[in-house]
Amino acid sequence: MKRLFLTTLLLLASQLLYAQLYTNGEVLNFRLSYRAKLIPNIEVASITIQTKDTVLDGRAVHKVYGHGQTENMYNWILPVDDTYVVWADKKSKRTLRFDSDLHEGDYTFWSTYNFDHAKGKVYTKWQSRKRAIKEKTMDISKQGMDPVSLYFNLRGIDPATVSDGWTKDLEMVLEDTVRVLKLRYEGREVKKIKRLGKFKTLKFRCTIATSTGYAFKDGTEFELWISDDRNKVPIYIKSPIRVGSVCAYLSSFEGLPYPMDSKVKN
Repeated sequence: MKRLFLTTLLLLASQLLYAQLYTNGEVLNFRLSYRAKLIPNIEVASITIQTKDTVLDGRAVHKVYGHGQTENMYNWILPVDDTYVVWADKKSKRTLRFDSDLHEGDYTFWSTYNFDHAKGKVYTKWQSRKRAIKEKTMDISKQGMDPVSLYFNLRGIDPATVSDGWTKDLEMVLEDTVRVLKLRYEGREVKKIKRLGKFKTLKFRCTIATSTGYAFKDGTEFELWISDDRNKVPIYIKSPIRVGSVCAYLSSFEGLPYPMDSKVKN
């Protein structure tokens, strides 16, 4: 369950940029639910992702703030208070820095990644449960990104280029490794979202390679539906866990750059 809630939403994948990905003032709110064989679907957490334009070390950047927190009634099971922040250069859209600060029960974790794209390097620093701070420098390709940036870059996919059989291999930087992801398109689908109605969506399946190598056979896998319009907002995410499954769905939004044309009119 550690690092489950917000990570489930943010470990999304994409290809290189083709469109405006970050919008000043955009706010996306999600609800996260848990389902198991003998447990009904219950909403256990809320997630907010908001974007604003600011300055980092004299450079104009997009700052993306993500926060996930369990509902008060479930804090006795596993209190979660996770925060992620990413700063991306406004011109290149590439990540400059990524921070995380996680509190899940008695588990605490923080990390900072600093990217040097000119040198193809990422400098990571992290600490778990107040143990000794660890650091590592890793080589990255142009595909290498943090989890939050991977989500935003998914919005750069041109639907006209996506057809049956479309796949994309990607890279996600974690504390001391670069994990490989495989994104696969699974078609268009009308998805019903609680309290918001029905939406036309593009469905993808993402497999994250195991930490022991680059094998996908036993890797983590999740399904993702994004709005079939110019916004390409994540509408619904479903991920299996050891017992049951976790789902995140869009509950409200504001400040989108385009009309939500994917919503099906009654």
